[in-house]
Amino acid sequence: MPRGPRAPHDLYSPERPTAVVLSGTGADGAYHAGVLKALHDAGVKVDLVAGRGVGALGAVLFAVDGAAALWEPLGFWQRPALASAYGVTWRYRAIARALLVTAALVASPLLLLAGAALVWPVALGLGLVGLDAGTALARGYADLVAWAYAPERLPTWLPRLVLIVAGTLSAALAIAAVWTAWRHPRRHAGVSAWQLAGAPLDSRTFATLAIAALWDLLRGGARLALPPAHDLSQRYAELLATSLGQPGHRDVLLAVHDLDARRDLVFGLVGGEAGRRQFPGSAGPSARRAEAFDLATDARSLMVDVVTAAATLPGVSDPHVLRFAADSPYRGETHRVTDRPGALARLLEEAAAAGVEQVIVVTARPDAAGPHALAAARADGRGRLGEWLAGEETAAVRDAVRFAHAHFHAVFVIRPDHNAVLPLDLGGADDAAADRHVAVADLLVRGTDDAHRIFIEPALGAAGDKVAEAGWSR
Repeated sequence: MPRGPRAPHDLYSPERPTAVVLSGTGADGAYHAGVLKALHDAGVKVDLVAGRGVGALGAVLFAVDGAAALWEPLGFWQRPALASAYGVTWRYRAIARALLVTAALVASPLLLLAGAALVWPVALGLGLVGLDAGTALARGYADLVAWAYAPERLPTWLPRLVLIVAGTLSAALAIAAVWTAWRHPRRHAGVSAWQLAGAPLDSRTFATLAIAALWDLLRGGARLALPPAHDLSQRYAELLATSLGQPGHRDVLLAVHDLDARRDLVFGLVGGEAGRRQFPGSAGPSARRAEAFDLATDARSLMVDVVTAAATLPGVSDPHVLRFAADSPYRGETHRVTDRPGALARLLEEAAAAGVEQVIVVTARPDAAGPHALAAARADGRGRLGEWLAGEETAAVRDAVRFAHAHFHAVFVIRPDHNAVLPLDLGGADDAAADRHVAVADLLVRGTDDAHRIFIEPALGAAGDKVAEAGWSR
């Protein structure tokens, strides 16, 4: 029978297989890092770590006991370059600037008239002190306005300048579209208006920083250049496979969404019989082989692709193009893969299949607000998009936790009571409730505090008391 939700501190047992599942986007990863630090410092036994979105980065590092790179003083979430991640693509910046220039050109005749309000007082002042420059300035400006408004000139110079701006923008977008079609001929058979403009936000900067953090862990103190994605993926796969079962190392599960196959893809490495069931390889049924990939064997060269796809914002950034191996069920095809907030439920399903009995879900999104808790909407475009992502995350967590309560002995959700930093606020955000600016690094501290308040102190403390009572009775 499905298990209903119970008080967490009455259910936790350090003897049960435990999973940590990280879910979120962008700045949410800083909160994940704070929670992971608290769990690490408290010595919580974690058998499996799973992640979607930015949680994939935390999962791949925590799986090999390298998550300290996220919370160290000079770690990933302290890097200034993060503030410019998920920026507007150059195409949309060019379009915005072209529109501004065009608007200025169209309004230039009116601006010339408005400029008289500044020129005439200056000319008058110069004339009052006896300088001829005032008269020359007034006469010159009057001649300029007369020239610009001449019936034979105004209809010619203004449209020509507007056409030059529009033509330059169109040529730049067309060249970019041809370049994209040349790089991916099968994916871009034709050129449409959407392909000319592309997606508005660029996720590659964040993905590049995430891959660099993974490489910093693998290379240690050696001064080595970042290897190709294929080689880096294999190095991580080898480390993950050889360290499986050792203290501080954990099984790992990651999920991304395949836009072409229209299904969630699961990548991971799970030891024992459960791993052989979840990742059967060529011996398994075709449906399972098409969505479950073992990072130790058939997908060992795809780790970088998976982390990059997990960092891709659904719908607003270009999906990552992943090329499958020739011996995979997709026979060397290239698919578009991206993140999907709803994949959290799929990760919990996979964790249950791996034998996990209690799960810790980590999200930086507060629970859904009740009545009379409305807040002012963000006025900026990134804020509006961040609100949408935050709403998707909140709904995904709510649905996934309902599933989890029916399939695990214990379910713990570590989340803040309030968080003004939205997923795309990588430079921080102003918190109107606290009347202060909240930096992304502040989420590290908040995640650590919430982990102690919500899980470590009540759940582990109660579990320790029960163990002590059982030992005393014996």
